[in-house]
Amino acid sequence: MNNLCESYNFALEFRQNHTLMKLLIKNMVCPRCIAAVKEVLSSEGLTVKSVSLGDAEVEGDLSNDQCRSVAEKLQGMGFELLDDPRSQLVERIRIAVQQWVRMDKERPKMSDYLSRLLNKDYSTLSKLFSEVRGVTIERFAIAHRIEYAKELLCYSQLATSEIAYTLGYSSPAHLSSQFKQVTGMTPKEFRAMGQHDRVSLDAL
Repeated sequence: MNNLCESYNFALEFRQNHTLMKLLIKNMVCPRCIAAVKEVLSSEGLTVKSVSLGDAEVEGDLSNDQCRSVAEKLQGMGFELLDDPRSQLVERIRIAVQQWVRMDKERPKMSDYLSRLLNKDYSTLSKLFSEVRGVTIERFAIAHRIEYAKELLCYSQLATSEIAYTLGYSSPAHLSSQFKQVTGMTPKEFRAMGQHDRVSLDAL
């Protein structure tokens, strides 16, 4: 825990003459996670400047005791405070893929999007992600797209063709083919089920 607080120093950043400390946090997947992390940081008396999926910024330095307390509280809620640069980058890739999947406008090519956003060559990102996560970025993105498709099938009245367009598939047939490959059933069959099998985003 001391290494977490001292050696890496939580990616300390300086912006606009204010000392901002950026914390990278694993397993944040939804707005409730953002609210929970903000509550933890505020409970430590920290001035929270921003919280988004995967990171938070607080004003000023954290004492070693605050570092340990924050890390322990986050861990108790299923989150993980990251201090290893490789793990940090993998988490940024994971969040970027999730954002790409849920874009509500025409998507750029995923490899181009990740390279521009993270300012690194895609082959470097792909190799690192596969080494750390044991799955390619492409397969990870497919898993997220299918889970998003399940969400829309469960909670919206959109037709399969509209869902295919929303998710950026080239055609409804492409979505149906990939959906069946992953789930063993077509989108229509999935929607017709009384109970829906969903995978937690934390597990992806």
